[in-house]
Amino acid sequence: MGLRAYGVTVLAAAAALWMMSGTQREKPVLAATLATPADAVRALESDCAAHPGDAVATAALAQAYLTVRQPGLAVGLVEGAPAAVRDDVRVRQAYGRALMEAGRNVEALAVERGVVASCRPLTEGAPAPEGCDAFVFASAMRRADVLRELVSYGVNDTMAQPEMSLVAYQNATREARVMVQ
Repeated sequence: MGLRAYGVTVLAAAAALWMMSGTQREKPVLAATLATPADAVRALESDCAAHPGDAVATAALAQAYLTVRQPGLAVGLVEGAPAAVRDDVRVRQAYGRALMEAGRNVEALAVERGVVASCRPLTEGAPAPEGCDAFVFASAMRRADVLRELVSYGVNDTMAQPEMSLVAYQNATREARVMVQ
């Protein structure tokens, strides 16, 4: 009889705890204000389709494609864009990143070197093309360094050769640069 009373007591305690916990579960505080990545991509696709000659819209959409891990879509977007849009530094930088993520490191290195060359006047205090700023210049230089190491090791696809990619990345980021203006 003692075992039966003990079981009933445990069951009653569990039922009481379950009733006190309620039926509501935790909900994210900011869920209503955050859009899903797919919604953000759809909005940027609409904006890019409405303004096909807008380099800023094209760069934003290419970055969004990269964020959702679709580098092929970003490459296709940039390659299908008008020449004036493709020549924008922001678009070329997104294109270089897309090529790198698509496993086309040799082409990505050429693109990143072009971005660095375009933004080089920033180091001399001269006017640079629209879209060149310190962030774009620094990230292009860093990506060009990493790509140079990857290409020197013969790595085309970083996902297929993670060990060599890590070595190349460590070698490229071992050096620190300071630019004083």
